[in-house]
Amino acid sequence: MVNRKMKQTATVAFAALMAVSLAACGNSDNNANSKAKDTAAPNTATGSGNAAATDAPKDKAVTITFQNIYPDPATPSYKMIHELTDQYMKEHPNVKIELDTLNTDQQKVKLKTQAASKEIPDITMVNPAAQMKPFVDAGLLAPLNDVLDQNGLKDTYQSGLLDYYSFDNNVYALPDGNNIEVVYYNKDLFAQAGIAAPPATFEELLQDVKLLKDKGITPLAIGEKDSWTGSFLFMNILLRTNGGPGFLKDVVDGKKTFEDPAFVEAVDAFQQLVAAGAFPDGATSIDANAGGNIFRSGKAAMWVIGTWETGANDASSVAGKVGAFQFPTVNGKGDPNEFMLAPGSAFAVSANSEHLKETKDFLNFFASEYPKKQFELKNAVGIGQKVDGDLKAAGYSELAITVAGLFNQVKGGDLSFDNTMNPATSQVHLSSIQNLFVQKMDSKAVAKEHQAAFEANK
Repeated sequence: MVNRKMKQTATVAFAALMAVSLAACGNSDNNANSKAKDTAAPNTATGSGNAAATDAPKDKAVTITFQNIYPDPATPSYKMIHELTDQYMKEHPNVKIELDTLNTDQQKVKLKTQAASKEIPDITMVNPAAQMKPFVDAGLLAPLNDVLDQNGLKDTYQSGLLDYYSFDNNVYALPDGNNIEVVYYNKDLFAQAGIAAPPATFEELLQDVKLLKDKGITPLAIGEKDSWTGSFLFMNILLRTNGGPGFLKDVVDGKKTFEDPAFVEAVDAFQQLVAAGAFPDGATSIDANAGGNIFRSGKAAMWVIGTWETGANDASSVAGKVGAFQFPTVNGKGDPNEFMLAPGSAFAVSANSEHLKETKDFLNFFASEYPKKQFELKNAVGIGQKVDGDLKAAGYSELAITVAGLFNQVKGGDLSFDNTMNPATSQVHLSSIQNLFVQKMDSKAVAKEHQAAFEANK
C-alpha cells in the first residue's frame, strides 16, 4: 500500500509519472470562490490569458461551440468548464461559448459523424496517439503551436506529455489530464464483508468478490454500454499476464500475435471475474457515468478506473470512505507498480472554424486557467499541467494524497488498446470484450478473432 510519508505535493508525483511513462511508451465539490486569496492557490506559472485576449476583436459578435465530455453536474470538471467559460464571456461580452456536452462514447460517435462532413465544432475533444491521427491526417484539426507559445502556456505541461498529441512537429490538442488506472474501493463495504485489506493477487480478488456477493454487495462497478470501460479493466489483466508492458507493441512489431499464451490467459482471467458475478446485472446496458454512480452512491465495493475520478469520488456520498490500490498480480505475474497509463482526452480546434483567431484566444485562456481552477476545486490530481501546490495544506483528501503517492510508485506501463491499435482493430477488440459480459467464449477463439482483425487492418 501507499507510503504515508511521501512528499505531498502534486509536482513530484506528476513528474515521476511522466519520467517512467515516456520511457515505457516511447515517442474530470464544492464550488470554489473565485475571489479566494492568492496564497490559497497554487503557483501554476501561467498567466490569466488576458495578454492574448487583448489582440482579439472586442466588437465582433462571435459564437464558439465547445464540445466536451463533462456531463455530470456533481463533478468538479463540470463546475470547472462552466466557471471558466462564464468567466471568459463576462470578460469578453462579444463572445458566446456554447457547450455541447456529451458522455465519452456519445462524443466519439458524434465527432466521427461531424468529421465525415468536415464540420467539427470550433473546439472538440480527441484522444491521444492512434485515436486522433485520422483527424490530423484528414486536415480537420488546426495546429496549436501558436496557442502554446502565448503566455508561457507550453511550459505548464508535464515534460513529454504533448508528444502524444503531436504529429510532424505540430501539436494538435491540449490534454486535460495524465492519469494512471487504479482500483478505488469502499472501506466500509470491505469491512461489512469481512475483508481486512485490499487484494494483492487475482486469486484474492476473486475471493473478495465472493465475500461481497454473499453480503449482497456489488463487487465491481462498471458501465460497459460504453465499451472502453471493460477494455481498460481487461488491459490491466493483460499487463500482468504478459509479465509487464509492451504486449501490443510486440504484436505491431511482429514479435507476438494475439494468440500468444499471455493474451489467452488474460481472457481466461477476465471471464473468471464475469463468472464470479463481479459486475452489476445488465452491465452492458449501463453507461460509464451511471456505472461510476454505482460506486459513488455506495452500492459497489470497487471501481477500476483512471485517477481522473479522484475528485468526483471526493465530491460524492462516499467521500472519506474511499481508498485506492494497484491492480493485483495475476497468477503470480506482473509488477503492481506497473500501471495502465492514460494521457487524457484533449482539447482540439477545428481547422475549418469560422472564428479561428477567437477560438484559439479562448483556448489559451481556458488552458492557462485550467490548472488553477482544478486545484481550487480539489481536482488537480491527475491533470496534465504542473501544479506546485501542497495538497495537504490545501485541504485535499486522504484519498487524493494516497493517489498522488501511487503516482510516485509508477515504474512503467501501457497505453490503452484504442490508443495503440488502429481504429478498425480497436473496434473489434471493444466489441469482443463487451461480448464477454453476456456470454462465455472459448478464450483461444477470442484471441484468434483479435489476430484476424489485426491482420485484416494492418
